[in-house]
Amino acid sequence: MFKSLQNNTDKNLNHSGRSMVGESLQVEGDIRSAGAVDVSGLVNGNVYVGEMILFETGSVVGNLEVHKVEINGHLDGRVTADTIIIGKSAVIKGDIFFRNTLKTEEGADIDGYIKRIDNGKTKSQEEIDIEEIVTRPEAKPRLVVRERKEAV
Repeated sequence: MFKSLQNNTDKNLNHSGRSMVGESLQVEGDIRSAGAVDVSGLVNGNVYVGEMILFETGSVVGNLEVHKVEINGHLDGRVTADTIIIGKSAVIKGDIFFRNTLKTEEGADIDGYIKRIDNGKTKSQEEIDIEEIVTRPEAKPRLVVRERKEAV
């Protein structure tokens, strides 16, 4: 009825599927997948996946590092992604770093810093010149010393 896993000669993993953390499931630890993960339950750990949907009933306590993510549930941790979509029912307590796209629906609750990060782009000469101007040390005022003449 059941085949032994030890006798299975095909040990290649299929990285194209979608995995699901259901409403009644709690995962303790990190999740890693080249495919997609949908979360309706609770994940206590970091998530490193290609694509992710965090549903309204879902909650993640940990950092997300994904290519594309849609957040509709609760997240307590940092998000780093190429594309981030934040739904109106999302509650995020943590910083958000995106490379390409950030879409936020009205009503989302975000308590954290939002920053666009570069996508490996090299800086133009104009950007470098501006940085040099901004970081140039200020000229210090000259100290003028006057001699005091004492009365004899």
